[in-house]
Order: sequence, then structure tokens, then C-alpha cells
Amino acid sequence: MHALRAEAAERLASLGAARTDVVDAARGANVDDEHDPEGATIAFERAQLEALAADARRRVAEVDAALARLDAGTYGVCAVGGEAIDAARLEARPTATTCVRHASS
Repeated sequence: MHALRAEAAERLASLGAARTDVVDAARGANVDDEHDPEGATIAFERAQLEALAADARRRVAEVDAALARLDAGTYGVCAVGGEAIDAARLEARPTATTCVRHASS
């Protein structure tokens, strides 16, 4: 679980650095990237990086919540019905908060 968190945090840091690179590359440049037929706009690149960063922040939060459930002794217990979450589900999705039955309802 700690490895998942470290991976998500590293991804978040990397995306932050990439965003800084995009912003720095555009600073001071007199480009009309909105009409550049050669590629994506700077605004698009920034928006894409922000969406990926938001996903990484969500992942860190999910792992932190799973770690808190581990500490509280409630990890692997369905938050809806209180039954045990199948080990195969937890292996596939370690941050799962519900069993398969309740996840699909």
C-alpha cells in the first residue's frame, strides 16, 4: 500500500514539474499557439497536465484513506454492507471500499 502511495506521489510531483516546464517554455514567447496547425496548444497541454495531476491527487487520497482503514482495522470491510471484501477484489483494487455487489449497485 505504501508503494502505491509513493508511486502516486511521484507521479504528482512529475506532473507538477512538467506543468512548470510548459509554462516556462511559453513565458516570454510571442506565439499564437491557438492557431498553430502543427500541434496542441499550450492551454491544451496545461489542461491535460492538470487533469492528470487531479487524478494523481485523487489516487493519493484513496491510498491515504485505505491506510487509515488499515490502522482502524476496517480495511477489507465493505463500507455499505459491512461484509468482507473479497481478497481478489482487494488485490485488483487495493483501495476498494465496497464489495463487488455494492460497487455495482
